[in-house]
Amino acid sequence: MAKKKEVKKRPVRRKSTKRTAVKKEPAVIYTKTSEYLTDQEVEHYSQLLREKMQELIGDVNSIEDGALKKSRLDASGDLSSMPIHMADIGTDNYDQEFALNLLDSERRILNEIVDALRRIDEQVYGICEVTGRGIPKARLEARPWARYCIEYARLVEKGLVRAGEPVPEGIELE
Repeated sequence: MAKKKEVKKRPVRRKSTKRTAVKKEPAVIYTKTSEYLTDQEVEHYSQLLREKMQELIGDVNSIEDGALKKSRLDASGDLSSMPIHMADIGTDNYDQEFALNLLDSERRILNEIVDALRRIDEQVYGICEVTGRGIPKARLEARPWARYCIEYARLVEKGLVRAGEPVPEGIELE
């Protein structure tokens, strides 16, 4: 029989079970826009909101003109009054429903923009309506009509809280 070669065992280093606490910075609560944003930043976001509003108004008018105000004959260019195939009627209904859903979405964003412009006038723009924390400027660049900070918006998205309701006990914001 062959002799087994002895292998020296190295001592096993165990990881420390102590956890080091990461100190979180306390959330800064704001009561006025001027405590969080400069006048130039507010003007910049106001301009973004107004540009987006003009763009959406043009989109809404275009969708209404293109899809909703035309009759079947106008839309297809068909000048005859011959019976229409059922599949064509279904397609037209789908197109009209799609346009209505798109219009609804655009109008909701328009309402959010109007609310954001009102918050600028009331000097509470850029501040989460529930937590009082500042909404990150990157979020305001992407969605200048945002009304909630990212942490609260995540809670709403996960269904842990309804939009506008206070954060329940036991749930901590990051």
